[in-house]
Amino acid sequence: MLFESALASLFQPEGRRNPYPAYDVLRAKPVFPAFEGGWFVTTHESVSRLLRDPGLRVADTTDYDRNWPGWRENRGVASVVTSMLQSNAPDHTRMRRAAAATFTARRVAAMREVIARQAEDLIKAMPADADFMSAFAYPLPIGVICALLGVPDTDMPWFRQRAADLTVVLEPISTEEEMARADSAGRDLEDYFTGLIADRRREPREDLTSALAAEGSGLTGPELLANLVLLLVAGFETTTNLLGTGLHILLDHPEQAARLRSDPGLAAPFVEEMLRYDSPVQLTSRFTTTPLEVGGQTIAPGAGLTMLLGSANRDPARYPDPHRFDPDRPNIQPVSFGGGAHYCLGAPLARLEAQVAFPLLLTMLPRLSLAAPAERRDRLVLRGYATLPVHTG
Repeated sequence: MLFESALASLFQPEGRRNPYPAYDVLRAKPVFPAFEGGWFVTTHESVSRLLRDPGLRVADTTDYDRNWPGWRENRGVASVVTSMLQSNAPDHTRMRRAAAATFTARRVAAMREVIARQAEDLIKAMPADADFMSAFAYPLPIGVICALLGVPDTDMPWFRQRAADLTVVLEPISTEEEMARADSAGRDLEDYFTGLIADRRREPREDLTSALAAEGSGLTGPELLANLVLLLVAGFETTTNLLGTGLHILLDHPEQAARLRSDPGLAAPFVEEMLRYDSPVQLTSRFTTTPLEVGGQTIAPGAGLTMLLGSANRDPARYPDPHRFDPDRPNIQPVSFGGGAHYCLGAPLARLEAQVAFPLLLTMLPRLSLAAPAERRDRLVLRGYATLPVHTG
């Protein structure tokens, strides 16, 4: 009864606000059946291994055609399903190669100064009493990804709401109203990027859109549109959650915040521990293609696997005392960005934004503090705050 109650709580608002007690119960079974033909995977060892298993696949257009024939009518859903996020080889390999050829380590590293400048400007503009999410955690990632894509600064506020509306398609539970907003956002973003692609083909620039739109990129027209929308939404949503959650963790642990303030060189392990401690993405799904042994269970081909990333990151078998925030842990390797062929392409950029932002926030606003309890977003997959009220001085 306790086990079933823990699983059910993940689909209730209270359980979504704090899923970690449920994960502690569910990890008693490394893998267990749930729903029709599906399995949940809970431990770090199993999740980490399965994320890298080339024999697993994601749900792609063929699955959606079979299970949801009208999915293309919702352009928010269509933009995600036709992107590399929901594609398998060989299409995924081709799309990923095209994106990786432009989203290079050198291009990301070159964004450090852009990130620092935007972060400093946002910090200077923050009022004495502010919602950190609106004042910093949303606009910084939007500004950075728009700079990468070549989107004008004046269009950034327009992008924020549409990107937020579209991400509901990644959740297993949504309302008709939320899905209608996702459709509208998808249509708006497709129209916008259609115009931007045409502009960049006429007059190429040193931005990601120009590189992806160039002849020979290997992307079809619909794939180009879908992956530009994906880069925008993925580049914004998870980083926003990381920034909000990370700041809340630091304000909850003032002794650790003081360490990072005095030594910004600690930013990298701090960010890794933030990702482990409270992952911006809590679960991901795969499907088996052959019989699979997991945790002593034989899983048939075609079964769905829901991998609980948040549970894996707090598995005491991998991380002793997992509910303690400890950036001095050895060998922190969170599964928050996935793994294998579908490892998050934007992970280095998200890490860089957080590594630059937190030391700046702590040094430029040394008396930064919580002004009121923060409000969580009611989401199961994408975990973060809706509001985070702070005093800046």
